[in-house]
Amino acid sequence: MLGDFITRTLILLLGYGYPAFECFKATELNRVSVEELRFWCQYWTIVAVLTICERIGDTFISWLPMYGEMKLAFFIYLWYPKFKGTGFVYDKLLRPYITNNEPDLERKLQNLRARAWDFAIYYWNNYTDLGQTKFFEMLQFLGNQSGKSGIIGSEKADQHCPSAPLLSPDNSSKHSSKKKK
Repeated sequence: MLGDFITRTLILLLGYGYPAFECFKATELNRVSVEELRFWCQYWTIVAVLTICERIGDTFISWLPMYGEMKLAFFIYLWYPKFKGTGFVYDKLLRPYITNNEPDLERKLQNLRARAWDFAIYYWNNYTDLGQTKFFEMLQFLGNQSGKSGIIGSEKADQHCPSAPLLSPDNSSKHSSKKKK
């Protein structure tokens, strides 16, 4: 458990943190070489593809022994100055696949973008309708509760406070005549 935590922390630091800082330094220099910018663009492209594949594949291969350590070693291999594996992975694996399948990938991404937008609009409409309905139900419930507490409160007041005698015309003349005397 602790080993997994340490491995994940190292992956975050050495796979994302350190390369992000190096990329920041490269972009902030006044005279950046095109090769260095190309290297970091390739690195982040590979990391993005790995992250996407990892979300799907982690459930199937994360049980392998030393999986986290292999992933950490691969991240370091990609950016370590002696190896600079980014160039190899990008040029030999990623670029040929993407260039061969680019029209198909582009079409699928556009289709996915359109479906995602339709999906978002559909759920936005449903949840706003549901939210509005539940909001009005809540207001109605609160209104009913406050009405009940007002009725209950007045019934309790009637039970505990003796009501004043009702004055009829006969009683009012007796009281007034007593006052006069």
